[in-house]
Order: sequence, then structure tokens, then C-alpha cells
Amino acid sequence: MNINSSTKKALQSPASDHGRNIFFTVTTDLSYDQRMIRICTSLAQAGYDVTLVGRKMKNSIRLNEQPFKQKRINCLFEKGKLFYAAYNIHLFFFLLFKNMDCIVSIDLDTILPCYFISRIKKIKRVYDAHELFCEMKEIATRPPIYKMWKKIEIFAVPKFPFGYTVNQPIAAEFEKMYGVNYEVIRNIALLRPLIQLPKTEKFILYQGAVNEGRSFETLIPAMQEVDSKLIICGDGNFMQQAKQLVKENNLQHKIIFKGKVPPDELRAITCQAYIGITLFDDKGLSNYYSLANRFFDYLHAGIPQLCVDYPVYKEINNQQAIAVLVNDISAKNIAAQLNNLLHNAVLYNELQQNCIKAREILNWQQEEKKLVEFYKKLLAK
Repeated sequence: MNINSSTKKALQSPASDHGRNIFFTVTTDLSYDQRMIRICTSLAQAGYDVTLVGRKMKNSIRLNEQPFKQKRINCLFEKGKLFYAAYNIHLFFFLLFKNMDCIVSIDLDTILPCYFISRIKKIKRVYDAHELFCEMKEIATRPPIYKMWKKIEIFAVPKFPFGYTVNQPIAAEFEKMYGVNYEVIRNIALLRPLIQLPKTEKFILYQGAVNEGRSFETLIPAMQEVDSKLIICGDGNFMQQAKQLVKENNLQHKIIFKGKVPPDELRAITCQAYIGITLFDDKGLSNYYSLANRFFDYLHAGIPQLCVDYPVYKEINNQQAIAVLVNDISAKNIAAQLNNLLHNAVLYNELQQNCIKAREILNWQQEEKKLVEFYKKLLAK
């Protein structure tokens, strides 16, 4: 595409004299992305003009009003290589004629258009890495897919000197691989008044992406030996396999799939749950170094959880025991640990009280201070 000099000058001009116009780009459906709602709300409340750009899907619900701008891009495809290619092209041309002072790529799947837009407009660019993208199981175990994304990562990440991620081990990996020194800003839930509802039914809750590597292969069979229901709130690339596992194990009466649930409704369900689930296999380094959103969502609802004994979870749990940590994610052990939590009132009450104490320290109101300071320093340069 040819851009004449006057148009190019307009594209490169900042939106304001203060560098306060920030665009965030994701491939998620904005209605359900609690992490980005938190981040964008905090920066909007700090005085920035924030726009969050995501995707519109066939089953997308109406967007809620937010203190920041929202834009959803229609795309003919909803998954696979064609989706990523089409979405990135649409995203690039959408961003091309928008005024901004800073552009932020959330994970690797929007990094290329963000990089090229930042070069054209001569603006700051930021990489917000929620995970080690190439080391997710669904990518790491597929050599052709891994090779494609790794090429993008090797090309782009070193060109993003400014960024942040969710924990120190992931930050250390980025420094080791690409020489970038990223901040750590954890994705912790917002502190709200705790509504402790009577536990009329001791159900177990999994919330989040129903993706490969989340241990559904052992969690679902484990429910044969657990005297409780499992409610799964979320969707993802392992949904069909998960439903098939339920059928194969004749657990239709005990495992309920609710699909994607809006944030307010999800918080209400979480508060009513008895136990939360945060399980991953260790087939990808991203899982091993993960710090899942749901880990803090359960904590803030005041419910104990069954969680993998991986480094970041162990570090937090060592400060205050809020979860039962497991190395063995076999169906037999998962069932045993869930039954212990269901029937051991002393252990359960101790973990529950620790959750209530920990939420006063581990909350977004504390973590957002680092986020606001990051952008204040970046845009003052």
C-alpha cells in the first residue's frame, strides 16, 4: 500500500501532547476477558485514553459499558491459521488510521501488527506476555505450529524492549532467550467485599479455558470416585474431547458444562463453590511456570482449591496455605485429594480462613500500582 507524505505524517503524529492514548490488542472476546478489563480500567482511571481491541465471534454477547473504549473486529474465520492471518491483517488496517501514543500486544498472537504499526507511527510499543506462548502444550507438541510461532517470537520479542509478564520465572525466561528485562505485574483479582453464601451444595468448580494441558484427561475420570458435582465454566480447544471423556466415563449426571460465563455471573458461581481446581500437566514450560487467573479468583471467593505444586503456586502457598498442592495429577490421587477436602472439615476451614486473610494482601488494588507506574515512566520518556 502506498502512503503519501501528508498521510504518513498524520499517521505518525501523536494523539496528544502528553502521550496518554494507549491501544491494547487481543484475540479474545472482550466480554469475558477479566484480565484485560482490569488492566484497561486501572489505566483509564489513572487518566489514560484507553482502547481495547478484540474479536467478535458468532456467539458474542453485547459488550458491557466500561470506562475505556472497546472495539471488536469481525473475522470470517474463528480458529486456525486462517483466523490468525485474517485477524492480524484486519487489525493492522484498523490500527493504521487511529491516533495513539502507545500500542500493546497481549501475548504473541497480535505482536506483528503492533510492531509494524509502532514503526510506521513511531510510537512506543509494549509486549504484555501472559504466558510463554510457544511453550503452551497445544503449540509445543505440534512441531509445524511451534516452528511458525517460534519464528514470530524470535523476530518480534527482541524488538519489544518494554514489557511485563505475570511472574518472575517467565520474566527470567524472556531475559535468557531474548535479552529483554520485563517487569512482573501479576494478574490478581480485584478486592471486593466478600459475600459468603451458605454452601447448599458442595460442588467443585473449574473456571477458565478448557484447553489442552489442563489435566481434564485425569480430572474427569477422577470424578467417578468423588461424591460431588464438577461444574466447568469456560470453552476452548479441548471442549469436545472433554465432553467425550464425560460420556466415556458415564459422568453426565456429575459434570456440567456451562460454557463461557460473563464475569459477574462467574463470580457469583465461584462464591457458591466449595472447591476450586487449578491443574496443569507439565508437558509445556508455560504450564510449569504458569500463574493462572483462577488461582486468585478462587482465593478471593474464599474457597480452598486443589492446585499443582509448581514453582509460582508453591511460593505463594508457602507464605500462607490457601490450597492443597499436588505433584501427582493421576485420577486416583486427584480423587483422593478432593475427597479429603470435601470431608476434612479442619483442613478445609484452615485453608478457607487463610484465603480470607490473603485476599487483603494479594489483590489488584496493590498490583495495579506497578502497572500505572510502568506506563507513567514509559510515556514520560
